[in-house]
Amino acid sequence: MYSSFIPPRQVKIGDAAAFVGTTPRAIRHYHEIGLLPEPVRGGDGRRRYGNEDMIRLLWIRRMADAGIALDDIRDAFADTASAGANSDDGIASILERLDETLVAQEAELRRQRTAVQRMRTEGSRMGLLSAFVTSRLKSLPEGSLRQADLDSLLVTERIFGPLGAAVQATRFVALATHPDLREDSDRIDASEEALDDTIAVDDPRVARVAAERHAFEMVLQAVIEDSGLADSDDALFDSWDTLHPATADEGEGEAGQSAGRGHESMSAFEATGKMPYDFSPARLRCMELAEELAAHESPAS
Repeated sequence: MYSSFIPPRQVKIGDAAAFVGTTPRAIRHYHEIGLLPEPVRGGDGRRRYGNEDMIRLLWIRRMADAGIALDDIRDAFADTASAGANSDDGIASILERLDETLVAQEAELRRQRTAVQRMRTEGSRMGLLSAFVTSRLKSLPEGSLRQADLDSLLVTERIFGPLGAAVQATRFVALATHPDLREDSDRIDASEEALDDTIAVDDPRVARVAAERHAFEMVLQAVIEDSGLADSDDALFDSWDTLHPATADEGEGEAGQSAGRGHESMSAFEATGKMPYDFSPARLRCMELAEELAAHESPAS
């Protein structure tokens, strides 16, 4: 006994879209890019889709759901048509490329998730630094580092890499564990900030602050050496060399390149030139004088 229901030989675009699980707009786009041939039109001028059109739409839908780009689907159909109806070589090649892309995306997602987990564990700002840097700060009491300290380490890591930032972290470890040094550091920082654009470069205050900065750095370095932090710095270099053995192709200048994944690599000189520092001429002169004092400091003194 035959069923009284007889399927239509052709359907309108709305019915085709509903059956396949897409939209009429999407199907019209398939026509525009040559992915689906234009079907015959009925007496009312509307598109009509037959059995072969629907099967092709189903394949397009399934392949698009798998992540294959529409242009690749079109190329795959073209390759299949030229090679024979039973050939899947074009699709197989596209699937191979898609699989490689998905593997790379999975690896990137794992890296991003690891980074997010570190930020949650270490604290959002601390977690932005590389593990090589944060390991240097593990022994410090919670809250002993200031936001400005972490900001400085973030900039240093971008310019000089994790090793440079880990060495700089020694300074903040000493300041965090010696309140008297932190107080002196704050006082001199404030004096330097006061050397704004209203101060002439030959103002006596410039030389005085430079001398204070130099004297403070000498005391800080002595504390670092007496506390054994300098020896820890030596261990940092050994640890870095173990984790990152040099190759014959690497030059000395590459040590200053950023090791941050996803960032354009550049030399320390290039990076420094791109980081703005809003220092007044008087403050810049103060920095120069402090450097000159350090350069002329006798090792025997």
